[in-house]
Amino acid sequence: MGKGVAAERDKNKDRRRRRGGGGGERGLRVKDYCIYSILASVSRIVHLTVRMAEGSGEVSLADVEMAFRKFAVHGDTKATGKEINGKNFVKLCKDCKVIDGKGVTSTDVDIIFSKVKVKSARVITFEQFTQAMTELAPKRFKGKSQEEALQLLYGLIAGKEPANVGVTKVAKASAVDRLTDTSKYTGSHKERFDESGKGKGRVGREDIPDASGYVSAYKGQGSYENKVKEDE
Repeated sequence: MGKGVAAERDKNKDRRRRRGGGGGERGLRVKDYCIYSILASVSRIVHLTVRMAEGSGEVSLADVEMAFRKFAVHGDTKATGKEINGKNFVKLCKDCKVIDGKGVTSTDVDIIFSKVKVKSARVITFEQFTQAMTELAPKRFKGKSQEEALQLLYGLIAGKEPANVGVTKVAKASAVDRLTDTSKYTGSHKERFDESGKGKGRVGREDIPDASGYVSAYKGQGSYENKVKEDE
C-alpha cells in the first residue's frame, strides 16, 4: 500500500514537471513576441524620426524651449522666461512664420492661447505652449500626419529669436527725407548750409556786418587786388 502511494506521488510529480516545462516554453514564446513587438515599434519610431530629419532637419525640443524663453522675456525686464504672455506669443507666431495668413491666422493664435491657458491667467507655460502647437500644427501643415506636422512646426521655431533684438531701425519716410534735404531749404534756413549740405556755423546763424567795402552779393570781390598785382 505504501509503495503504491509513493509510486502515484512520483507519477504526479512527473506530470506536474512536464506541465511546468510546457508552460515555461509557452511563457518564453509570449515573452519573445512581446520583445519583438517592442523592437518593431521602436524601429518604426526611429524610421519616422529619420524620415522627418531628412525632410526638415532634426528638431530638438530643447531648441524650441530656448526660442520660447527668448520670446518670453522680450520687452519685459521682469519676465523669467518660464511663461509667455499673449502679446509675445503672437509675436513668436508671426516672427517664426507659424502665422501664414491662410491655414493659421492671428485670430486662430489668439483663440488657441485662450484655450490652453488657465482661465484667470494671462500667461502660459512651455508645457501649455506645446499643447498650443499641437493644436496649430494640423492647421499650418494640412495633409500631414499629426506627428509630422508638429515636427515641421517645431522646425520653424527652433533656434529663432525676436526679430528686432539689439537693432534700432531708422525711420525711412518721405516726410523725414524732405525735412532733412538742405537743397530744398528756403529763406534764412538756406543760408545756414553750403551747397554740400554742411552747416556754415556762426556765419550761417548770425548777420555779421560786411566791412569789405563791396556791395552785397558782389561776385568780383578781390578781383581788383589781383589785377593790380598782375600789372606790377
